[in-house]
Amino acid sequence: MAIDNNQGSAPVFNQFASDNYAGICPEAWRAMDEANAGFASSYGDDAWTERACSCIRDVFETDCQVFFVFNGTAANSLALAALCRSYHSVLCHDLAHVETDECGAPEFFSNGTKILHIPGLNGKLDLDAVEHAITRRSDIHYPKPRVLSLTQSTELGTVYTPDEIGAATVLARRHGLRVQMDGARFANAVAALGVSPAETSWKAGVDVLCLGGAKNGMALGEAVVFFNRELADEFEYRCKQAGQLASKMRFISAPWIGMLENGTWLRNAAHANRMAQMLADELVQTPAVRLISPCQANAVFVEMPAATVAALRAAGWHFYSFIGTGGARFMCSWQTTEEDVRALIQAVRLACRT
Repeated sequence: MAIDNNQGSAPVFNQFASDNYAGICPEAWRAMDEANAGFASSYGDDAWTERACSCIRDVFETDCQVFFVFNGTAANSLALAALCRSYHSVLCHDLAHVETDECGAPEFFSNGTKILHIPGLNGKLDLDAVEHAITRRSDIHYPKPRVLSLTQSTELGTVYTPDEIGAATVLARRHGLRVQMDGARFANAVAALGVSPAETSWKAGVDVLCLGGAKNGMALGEAVVFFNRELADEFEYRCKQAGQLASKMRFISAPWIGMLENGTWLRNAAHANRMAQMLADELVQTPAVRLISPCQANAVFVEMPAATVAALRAAGWHFYSFIGTGGARFMCSWQTTEEDVRALIQAVRLACRT
């Protein structure tokens, strides 16, 4: 089934706000359509869900435990809740989604686990600051550090290397912490690094990965992947209690088959990364535009004059501006084209002259 890249009443090529804005890629759509042929058992007891789990195990080269949920908030929150008790704490970056964009869901589902945020350049944790937060107190009056949460790729569009992840997990293990990874854009990180998914996850010490699908071309759905299967004990009950056990689970799980079996997830991610790099390379040559952080995945963070930002918005361009005064984020997706990027570059240069 063919997918029109500009669905709707009119083309919206001037959209760089989020990769969530993109449509469903053909491979994910086709897999959902195939899963729609007739009857199938409910609540995940179906051939599509079993096959999707097998795909994830094959991709990661290990016998992991896999659960499918509707969105990233549920994935992160329930995974962290499974690793913590109410008197524990989770250490994450200042800008991590679990701290800034989950509306307190990690604390809610863990019955009060404390989120401790840690500084670090370019969206990456400063490990000295992590160790300080872990060791600064050990008395009963302080929430006991239990989990280190990494975001891959980071909220500033940078990517942890396997060695960096390994160093973080060694530190975590030394102090008895588990390691959770928010992988909403994990595919973009893998494509950028050119390594196997295993090398930047469980082989580097990650216990549980929240693997993103929606930002990479699926309609909805994330996978919670427990590499340490013991930590998944009774996780299915958490999913049910939180309203994350889909009755027609095959429509959440089937798209993973379309994404993973023929490498679509990495092709989509690599394309989005290329579009972002093309945009970054051109924008840095534009006077009055400065990169805030390196472009390593599918996001470009820049600082522009307020007048330029206003002119772009007035011209109908969609992007976020929440990283400091004048800061803007341009996000590329599987659906972004070179024409889209060139049009934005031209618009920025025009706006800079107004």
